[in-house]
Formats: sequence, C-alpha cells, structure tokens
Amino acid sequence: MTTPTVLLVHGAFADAGSWTGVISRLQRHGVPVIAPPNPLRGLAADAAYVASVAARIEGPVVLVGHSYGGALITVAGTAENVVGLVYVAAYVLEEGESLGELQGRFPASPLVSNLKQWTYPVPGGDPAVEVTIAEDAFPSVFAADVPAETTKALAAAQRPLAAAAFEETATAAAWKTKPSWALVAAADQAINPEVERFGAKRAGATITELEGASHAVAVSRPEAVADLILQAVRATG
Repeated sequence: MTTPTVLLVHGAFADAGSWTGVISRLQRHGVPVIAPPNPLRGLAADAAYVASVAARIEGPVVLVGHSYGGALITVAGTAENVVGLVYVAAYVLEEGESLGELQGRFPASPLVSNLKQWTYPVPGGDPAVEVTIAEDAFPSVFAADVPAETTKALAAAQRPLAAAAFEETATAAAWKTKPSWALVAAADQAINPEVERFGAKRAGATITELEGASHAVAVSRPEAVADLILQAVRATG
C-alpha cells in the first residue's frame, strides 16, 4: 500500500503557514505533505497551478482545500493521481457554478461587509481589483477562536484575493468521481456554515462538524483537521 501525499491548499486572506499545526501532526504519522503557495489570482489559473503541483508528485495525492481552496481542489481534483478530496471550512462548487452563485443562495456572512478593495497592476491591461479583510474586523470574522496575539499576526500577513475569483465558474467537479470528506466550522463568520454544509452534502462527503470553530479552524483546531485528513489518507492509501 502507498501512503498518499497530502497537498494542502490555503484559501484567501491566509498563507501556507496557516497549515503549520496540521503539517506537524501529519508528519508525526509518517504522512508526506506539501503546502504550496496559492496564487489567489482567479479560479481557473489557481486551479491549474494546484493541478500542476499535484501532477509532479509521484504516487497518489489527497487534496485538501481551506475556504476558497475548496473551490480549487474541486477543479484540480480531476488530475489522474488525485484519489481523495478534503474540504476544510470550504466552498464545494458544482460544475458551472461560481462562488458568488453559491454564496448568493444563503444569507451573507459578516465577511461581505468587512472587505476592503484595492487595485493591482496587470501587464498589458487595466488594473484589477483585489480584496482583503479590514484589520479591525479580522479577529471576529476570520479567527474568533485564535489567541489575540496570533490573530494580529495573521491579519498583518493576510494575502489578498482577486475579486474576479468570485465570478469565475468551476469547469469540473471532481467530487463526482473522487471520494470526499468535509469539515464544517459551525461558528464560521467568513463563510456561512450553511454554505459549507450544503456543498458537502451535495458532494456526498463524509462530514465532521466542529461547534464553536471559526474560519481559521486549521489554526485553532489543528488536531481535528489533521484527524479528518488522516481518515482520507487511510481510506485511499
């Protein structure tokens, strides 16, 4: 039996360092793991990048996506060597569906009213728009169950997401052919937990729900996140 490599895909307003606690636990169990940077420039481009990282890994891969990263693994998970998908407080899209369409079916989360817009240069074109979370709102919206000192550092280091990512549609839904697992953060203020539940149920995922967990559940509850990933690794190895 071959132990799959776990490929961790962070979401918006975070970086690969948000997986640190999860990585250490997986490594203690002898699970190979990689957490590349997510470009956060758009659904199609970011999913293609994740798929390219998965393709250069020898052997089977379990893709794990947090938040917006869930949309990416939904598309990138069609790569031949991907054997399972794990969604962590994440969007689980249907083929042809956008983040905006999925979110629009449910009441908006506090995140929506606390986004700040900026522009960034695009070679050969007009400036594009990206968004971040207002720093004063970051603790309550993103990481309410994380110590204040850590939250301040996370807010300062947050990476912006291209606004266009909300409108791009998924070109595939890998959960239709690959087994999936999902963790619902029941106290999430960035993604309405109902959005997480709906997507996970639609995908037929094995669902774990954590009461009191914020959107930054990989930071605040790394043991629970790692345990769910290990379930996927053992089931697909």
